[in-house]
Amino acid sequence: MNLINFRIIKQVQTLCRNHVGYFNKTYSTLKVHTLVIRNRNNPVKYKISLSSAVCVYSSDSKKHFLDLEKKAVEFKDAFEHKKEQIKETEHRIRQKGVQLVKDIKQQKEITGQKIKVKKDYIIKDLQETKAKVKEKIEEVVERENVFTIPNILCVARITMSPYLGYVILQNNYNLALGLLVFAGVTDLLDGWIARTWKSQSSKMGSFLDPMADKVLVATLFVCLTWQDLIPLSLTLLIIARDVVLVAAGFVIRYKSLPPPRTLSRYFDVTHATAQLAPTFISKVNTAIQLLLVGTTLASPVFDYVHHPALQVLCGVTAASTVVSALSYLISKDTYKILKKKL
Repeated sequence: MNLINFRIIKQVQTLCRNHVGYFNKTYSTLKVHTLVIRNRNNPVKYKISLSSAVCVYSSDSKKHFLDLEKKAVEFKDAFEHKKEQIKETEHRIRQKGVQLVKDIKQQKEITGQKIKVKKDYIIKDLQETKAKVKEKIEEVVERENVFTIPNILCVARITMSPYLGYVILQNNYNLALGLLVFAGVTDLLDGWIARTWKSQSSKMGSFLDPMADKVLVATLFVCLTWQDLIPLSLTLLIIARDVVLVAAGFVIRYKSLPPPRTLSRYFDVTHATAQLAPTFISKVNTAIQLLLVGTTLASPVFDYVHHPALQVLCGVTAASTVVSALSYLISKDTYKILKKKL
């Protein structure tokens, strides 16, 4: 009997599971269901009422659906609440962004004003510093009048040298000899004027006079060597010495120029910063060189080209050139840096 009851309960449970939808819709019309229990001997039919089962099932299902609906409403309310919170957060972020942009613009304007004020201050300070430096330079550097007669004669001798070389290359030795005599006269004249009248003497003249002599001598030696009247080795020796002396003069100018050492101030001839003092041997060497180029230039005119005396004079010129170059290295009084007397 117990086994039969257990099988009946199992079949009822199975029937309930298979007819869930059916029970939900038609449980009011479903009253009796026949269960057939089969044993080994003979089948036994039982009629049981399922109304109570359906009602229990329907009541549990409705309660479950009500719980789900309640939870759905709660979830919906929570979702709406979260949505409102998100909107409020977005609004606060938007306001914060607008305020941040406004603060950045304001800070940028303030920084721009500060930079502008600082820039104006720096420019003003630089101008004042420049003016002070200029005043200090005027106190240290001596200015002088460079437009003197000796300086004009030196510049004329420098500008005439290329034309003199051109005349030699054209084999016009008579005109070339005349121009050389004129250059020699101007050389003697500018020195005499500078020594006689102190107002015509200038520190710049101490640079210009030897510079004019070297340009003239170098031009004559190169052109006469091209004409095969002076040995090439002697010309190279003289030019090398003069190049070294000119470079030394530029170095002395740089060292004697007070800071700031700018190109405009470096080539400003009115700033007298140093004075050259050629050695006695150098003056003798210049005279010998001029004598050599003068006699060599006159040789085609008076027809004594390649005379033995010219060869001897070339040797003497080479020796005096080497000795004069050494005298500049040994002597300590070849230049003097000038300082303005306060």
